[in-house]
Amino acid sequence: MNITHPGNDADEQRIRELVARSQEAQLDPDVLPALHTSNMVIVNLAGRRLFGREAFASAMAEALSSPLKDIRTSLEVDDIRFTTSDVAVVSRTKTVHDERSGAKDSSVLPSVGVMTYVMTRRGGDRRIALAQTTPVG
Repeated sequence: MNITHPGNDADEQRIRELVARSQEAQLDPDVLPALHTSNMVIVNLAGRRLFGREAFASAMAEALSSPLKDIRTSLEVDDIRFTTSDVAVVSRTKTVHDERSGAKDSSVLPSVGVMTYVMTRRGGDRRIALAQTTPVG
């Protein structure tokens, strides 16, 4: 039984554009949270879970005022599956670039994680409803 609904090329392109915007906005506490639904859930690479856009924006602002601001990630889309025409599950590989001073010796962050986005659409507007990252290795 196939429960995956086919997406069209335009849907897939919009999703890829949203992923690219999320990567570009990783240091912008005004833009990145706005790419998510108001009731979103995030589980980050360290296992911290956040509920709602406001909690995410607050945690992001806190992180950007700490040495965590020197950690960057790059994202690669591995797969896009449509569970309905308005819901997509996006599988990605996240590579972590830890640029903190002394991070090579003391970093406990893995350099790679697998990340899943659940994206929803209301009208023509897609947003991230869930972002969950699992460390690899």
